[in-house]
Formats: sequence, C-alpha cells, structure tokens
Amino acid sequence: MENLKGAGQFFAHYLSKYWRKLTLVFGLTILSTYFQVKAPVFMGEAFEDLARYLQEFMNPATRAAASKANFNAAILNLVIFYILISISMLISSLIISQVAGRSTGTMRIGLFRKMQRMRISYFDTHSDGDILARYTSDLDNIFNAMNQALYEVINAIVLFIGMLIMMFRQNSTLAWITIATTPLAVIIAAVVIVKAEKYVNQQQDDVGKLNGYINEQITGQKVIITNGLQQDSIKGFLKHNQQVKQTTFKGQTWSGILYPLMQGMSLLNTAIVIFFGSWYVLNSQMSQAVGLGLVVIFVQYAQQYYQPIISLTSLYSMIQLAITGARRINEVREQPDEVAPVAGVKIDGINDKINIKDVHFGYVPYKEILHGINIEVDKGQMVALVGPTGSGKTTVMNLLNRFYDVDSGAITFDGRDIRELDLNNLRENVGIVLQDPQLFSGTIADNIKFGKPDATDTQLYDAAQQANIHEFIMSLPDKYETKIDDDHSIFSAGQKQLISIARTIITNPRLLILDEATSNVDTVTEAQIQTAMDNVIAGRTSFVIAHRLKTILNADKIVVLKDGQVIEEGNHQELLAEKGFYSELYHNQMVFE
Repeated sequence: MENLKGAGQFFAHYLSKYWRKLTLVFGLTILSTYFQVKAPVFMGEAFEDLARYLQEFMNPATRAAASKANFNAAILNLVIFYILISISMLISSLIISQVAGRSTGTMRIGLFRKMQRMRISYFDTHSDGDILARYTSDLDNIFNAMNQALYEVINAIVLFIGMLIMMFRQNSTLAWITIATTPLAVIIAAVVIVKAEKYVNQQQDDVGKLNGYINEQITGQKVIITNGLQQDSIKGFLKHNQQVKQTTFKGQTWSGILYPLMQGMSLLNTAIVIFFGSWYVLNSQMSQAVGLGLVVIFVQYAQQYYQPIISLTSLYSMIQLAITGARRINEVREQPDEVAPVAGVKIDGINDKINIKDVHFGYVPYKEILHGINIEVDKGQMVALVGPTGSGKTTVMNLLNRFYDVDSGAITFDGRDIRELDLNNLRENVGIVLQDPQLFSGTIADNIKFGKPDATDTQLYDAAQQANIHEFIMSLPDKYETKIDDDHSIFSAGQKQLISIARTIITNPRLLILDEATSNVDTVTEAQIQTAMDNVIAGRTSFVIAHRLKTILNADKIVVLKDGQVIEEGNHQELLAEKGFYSELYHNQMVFE
C-alpha cells in the first residue's frame, strides 16, 4: 500500500499539468461508456423485435402486418453506437499517447536535474548500472503503462460504474445475480496481487544489479582479458542473470495468472446469469419476447461486467512495473540535495590560511575514518598527504570540496567554516585533478573549457601550454577541434591527465587538489605531468596526494596519515631526519625504483 500511495503521488505530480487533456479523455470515456452500456439494450431490443416479427409472420392472421422496421432501427442504432465507441476511443488514445510522451520526457529531465543536485555519497553507494536502469527500463515501463494502461484504467472504472447503473435500471434482480460473484473475484485478485507485487519489485531491483555488473565488466574488460578472467566474469554474470530470471518468472507468473483467473470468473458469471436469468424469466409474468430480450441484455452485461476487471488484470504486470519504476525514481527524488547555507557567504580566494581542526568523519555511522586530524596550511603552500592505502588521504580531499561534511570539528578558509560558504562559490575556488581523468564527448577545446565554457581562445591555448599538451594538440589534423570521447579517445592515459590539468588551470582555482595524478603513467609521461603540476601549483595553495614520494619532495609540508590520524608532519628533510614512518616509506620506495 505504501508503494501504491507513493506511486499515486508521483503520477499526480507529473500529470497534474495535463489536467485539461485528461478531463477531455475522461469526458470522452464517459460518452464511450454510455455507448458501450447502451449497446446491449439495442441488441436486446433487436432480439425482442425479431421475436415479435417472427411470431406475427408465422401467424397467417397477422402476417400482412408483420414488420421488421423496429428490428432494423435497433440494428442501425447498434451500428452507430459501435462507430461512436471507436471514434471516442481513437481520440482518447491519441491524447493519452501525447500526455504519456510529454510527461515521461519531463520525468527524465527532472530525474537528470535531480542527480545534478544530489550528494556525492549517493553515487558512491549506487552502481552506474543501477542508476542507468532508472533512466532506461524504469522510465520505459512507466511510459508503456501510461501509453497503454492509463486509458484502459479510466475506461474500466467508468465502464464498471456505468454498467452497474444500467443493470439496476433494467432489472434489479438480474443485476444482483450478475454481481453475485464479485466478492470471490476480489479475494482471488487480492491474494495474487500481493504475491505479484513482491516479485515484480524484486525483479526491477535485480535488473538494476545486473546492469551494474554488466557496466562494471564492460568498463574493466581489458583487465579481465589480461588476467584471463573471462570465465569468472561469465560465472558472475550467470549468477546475476539467474537471479533476474527467477524473480522475473515468479513476478510474471503471479501477474500472468490474474488474466486467465478473471476470464474464468467471467465465464462462470455468464453461465450463472444464463441459468438463473432463464429461470427467473420463465417464472415471471413477462412475455416470451420481453423475457428473451432481457436475458440477451444481461448475458451481454455478464460478459461486459468482468471486462473492466479483465482489462485491469491483463495490464497488471505492466501497471506493477510502472509502480515499481515510480518507486525507484521516487527514491532518487527523495534523496537530499547538497546542503548549503540559505544565504551562503562568498569568498574571493584564500588570503590567509586553511585550517583542518580536530576533524572526525566516517562515511557510515559508527565507522569513523578520520580521528581528530589537524592540518594548517598557509596561503600559497604546497602540502603533500602521504600514507598507506586507507589512511584517509582521499577522504580529506572529499571534505575540502564538501563532497561530504565533517561529523565534528571544522574546516576553515581564512577562519570561515566552509559549511557557511556558498557551495557554488566554494567549488569555483577549489580545483581537483583526479587519479583517473575523465574526458567527455566533444572536441578537445570543449573538454579543456568544460569548467569555463566562456573561456577565450587565448585562455584555452595558455592553459594547454602550461599543461604541456599544446604541441601535441597542434600536431593533430583538426587541432583543438578534434572530436574525441572517453571510450574512443586518441589520447594515452598521460595525455588524458594533461588535458585534465589544462581543464583545471583554465578555471584558475585558488585551492588545488591533486589526487595521485601521476599514479597511472610511465616515468617519461610522469615527468611531463610533474612539470604541468609545477606550473599549476605555482602561486596557489595546494594539497597533493601521492604514493610516489619523489613527486612531492619539494612540498612545503608533508603530512603523514596512518589509520585516520596524523602521525608525522614536516618537510622532506625534517621527516627523513626523524627516521620514522615516512623515512621508512621513502627508503623502501627508493630501493624498488
């Protein structure tokens, strides 16, 4: 019920702007329903008139006066009503298709915009494939349900109500006979729906996990091939696929049996109406012609009575997938946005110092990563963070840029807590070069100007020259207009990193964070990147995270982290003289290099 309530609010939110068109559909549906419930009356009249005509025609005394005019009029009315039903359904279907297309387009835009406002923690805890599934299969399921099921739902509800009214107007006794099996049908449907909902929800969650696994395997295909892990990869896929197959089978089985069960109930209901209706007519005072017409009318109603239920049950699987899709998209919509002060303070660079004061932090409750670290950085200083994997180096970077907020303590720029700053302004003042550079589809110029689209050509060329990538770009046939994308890039890993550095330089950040920028390249390329790093660091306050200690020998301050605590601090020579953890780490690296 909670899912149904959430789905109702979700669809109401996106469909409310189309209330005029949906009102028109509702009006057309009422007309269509009137035509549908009135048609059996004309059919009954046709049989009644035909019976009278045959009685008169078979009697020589009344044969001359026998006429089929009433019979022909009833048939003509029946044909006209069926034509009007088709026209109203066609118009309604066209309107619903338009509403479905536009509303799902709005959902897709809203989902993408929401993801641009969300905290980085969401993307750290959800696989790319699962996120992508919300844009693809979940939204496709919603569109299919809206396009095919929305009109059917409206029509079924109106038709059901219209038939009840018409049946009781024709004959209340036969009406009660017709609806007598309803409680049994409701109980059967409720049991099946509860079971189906469970497995359809699980099906979509498992599809998201499968997509995540496939995306991970495709991204790491070179590593898989290099290490001969193809069979292991297939085994992992088969495991996820088997889970999807099992939940899909259970979900579709439970959803699928609704339709034949309701069809069976419809046939049972028709048989009951024929039997008890005939008995009722034969034991009443009405004429044979009237009785025959009445039985024909209620046989038609008995077949139509379950038609709305059958329509809904045949679409149940589609509707349930849409409800599940709405739940999964709602999960994204309900995620908190990045928290920023209502009237955040704006800064113009870092004029004094950065302070990390007694900072405690953990990505999940009760599992702290940083245990009260303290780091002070003066303006223009280069600070290197070193330490073993898991010591908290990258976590410090995440906190400086407010990807996450500290649990306790504070990070201040010129004495101002960064949680008080305007978030966009903070990000404008902080530049990051990541370990794995990301290129986007477009030209080389587009990639370098990604953080500053209005940059001039002079700024573009200057950034590329400082990053030591200008000469290579100019050697290409299309130079800065060369088309690239991340999957089919002409750049090596090192050149991608230089592009990334150029992209950072052009934004002119006041605080620079370099996260192991040289870890994935050869020594020759490392030298080029080191030169580019020196250019971008010059005159800026910077944090450099590095495993290769020779890249940070000239740092003004080296902070050694271990198990989320600062264990040593000083410049290279001071730390060597202490002959502590850093000294051991440095000498061990020198032996291998």
